[in-house]
Amino acid sequence: MDSLPDAVVQFILSHINNAKDVASCACVSQRWKYSIPYFRSLYFPRNIFDNLKCGLTPDLVVSGMVSSIDRLEDLVVYCPFTSLGLASWLLHQGPFLRNLELRMDNIIDHQSCVDIPSKLDCIRAASNLESLKLWGVLMIHSPKWDTFHRLKNLEIVGARMEDPALSAALRACPSLTNLSLLGCEGLGSVSIELAFLQQCKLDFYGLGNCSISITSPRLELLEVQGCSWIRVRETQCLRDLTIANNSGRVYIVDFGKLVALESLSMRGVQWCWNAISTMLQLASEVKHLYMKVEFTGDFDALLPFPEVDLVDFFNSHPKLLTFDIHGAMFAALCQKNSLKNVDSRFVIPCLEKLVITIRSPLNAEQKMSTLESLLRYARNLRKMTIKILQMKSSHSSADDFFEDICKFRYINRRIVSIE
Repeated sequence: MDSLPDAVVQFILSHINNAKDVASCACVSQRWKYSIPYFRSLYFPRNIFDNLKCGLTPDLVVSGMVSSIDRLEDLVVYCPFTSLGLASWLLHQGPFLRNLELRMDNIIDHQSCVDIPSKLDCIRAASNLESLKLWGVLMIHSPKWDTFHRLKNLEIVGARMEDPALSAALRACPSLTNLSLLGCEGLGSVSIELAFLQQCKLDFYGLGNCSISITSPRLELLEVQGCSWIRVRETQCLRDLTIANNSGRVYIVDFGKLVALESLSMRGVQWCWNAISTMLQLASEVKHLYMKVEFTGDFDALLPFPEVDLVDFFNSHPKLLTFDIHGAMFAALCQKNSLKNVDSRFVIPCLEKLVITIRSPLNAEQKMSTLESLLRYARNLRKMTIKILQMKSSHSSADDFFEDICKFRYINRRIVSIE
């Protein structure tokens, strides 16, 4: 590299970001050492300072490296640090930073509540951020942030929050296009009003009884876990929707017309039937449908699904390309009345891939009839996968049913497979 111009050497070395490697560059030669101010990113792994000596602290080492760079754009810190250390780094580089990722480690640290300034408050110095990622956050007080006009991406993973604090944080980020709140607890009622938001992923811990209201007319992707009440009225751009609740019950879903929806996933132990039927009615244009809801019922009693007419279901979802259906919904479609008077013109026009999970041998004859009907009427079906999951029965009916499925698979082996 001796023959290369300084600018080329600086450009090449600027692609190094691991702090240990950056520090090593200063020991190679004077030319490499003088290139360090032109670096643009620094990454401090979790255990990089486990063997510090001579009275040094992570804060001092990080501060020295950060201050040695002229215009730092990307800073990732997973190692332990204090609020005073963070404040000193951002004092040097705050206006230049574009991407900031911090492992806060204060989700159970009550001392962070009284630190002045707090780690969260320090972030206000990075006023030109475009992406902010925080891990292990305690946000029970509203962060003292100015407005981040350029911030497009906000991701918080593993947090304990309170509703007013989250609302204040989101108000400071009016230009967000991507929002992820993953593994967050302590929230009860969340309201999100972001005019430019396109992708939103929410994963709330707790009893599954959180409520969420979203007003974002440009929203294209929404994933919600842990909410019982969900309201999203402006849905003209929504293409990908996932609703799940593994701890509680989904009571109410209040959506606008889902005219652009292509993929819908519904998961959870229990949904009120009104919520299920509402989503299925609104998602009439959906192309990819995944349903894994085990029970229905408005109260604590876990109830089976009511009967669902197979012909009406597929007539109401004519664009369906892939359908992944689990026990309860499949059982609801396997009713005697569903296929009694099928119009000779009935066809499932677009369905190409079908995944069916069967958990019980009950009503085996009707289930086999439904499988045969799906194969007969889905003219474009390329792949049918039948998953036998935890089928338990002391009666011989389980063995007989499984044998029937195996015969069905053998006859239609080009399309049907068993897992």
